Amino acid sequence: MPRLASITVYPIKSLPGVQVESIDVLASGALAWDRRWEIVDAAGDVINAKRTPQVHHLRAAFDLSAESVALAVDDHTATTFSLAHDGEAIEAWLSRSFAEPVRLIENVAAGFPDDTDSPGPTLVSRASLASVASWFPQFPADQIERRFRANLVIEDAEPFWEDRLCGEPGESVPFRLGEVRFEGTNPCQRCVVPTRNPETGDTWQGFAKTFARHREDTLPAWAPRARFDHFYRLTLNTRPALGHVGGTLRVGDELVVDGN
Repeated sequence: MPRLASITVYPIKSLPGVQVESIDVLASGALAWDRRWEIVDAAGDVINAKRTPQVHHLRAAFDLSAESVALAVDDHTATTFSLAHDGEAIEAWLSRSFAEPVRLIENVAAGFPDDTDSPGPTLVSRASLASVASWFPQFPADQIERRFRANLVIEDAEPFWEDRLCGEPGESVPFRLGEVRFEGTNPCQRCVVPTRNPETGDTWQGFAKTFARHREDTLPAWAPRARFDHFYRLTLNTRPALGHVGGTLRVGDELVVDGN
């Protein structure tokens, strides 16, 4: 029986995440604290690692119980801020780091998911990450997880087990994690971010092509091939199951597919 091995939330979108033992699920299906804030420029456009490689040089250590974050650039001394009270100070610090005026905007109710049709947490098996790591032996194995930034990692499941939770086009697969019910929607299309070293932003040329070749070669028989218009896809996108709202996820929760 697959079980939830780790939970990671990313309170400020694009910055490093923090692992937690349990987390509430919002009515939208998103995890509390996940992408609760995002950084925008003076025009209101999102600043993220897709468009601004400087993001990779920012370090963030969150203490959710204290509602604080310690921010630093590379190995420089960190400055600690209150997430509840130091919004303007955080904006000033970020503006200096990006060398342009930025704002930090907040959405407590739903966060800022990349996929608004599937705003739930992304999910992947630990075995899937290990398989991908084997395709790139030049990288530390633990770096692969940081490159793909999944919210939920499951254990006791074979590589790419999460592909079982993708239906054919137009279909979703209902499943339960502990007390929380979700639907698996589609394998997540990846962007430029996984091609980069998460600490330096250096790009490994050929990463996406190498990944896609191995992904196609190892695609499980149970995976809905019609969902793979290309093979640069990893992790499962989710949304709340119809008629089910909220709950709490805990490390160790069993994953049960509805009907099993």
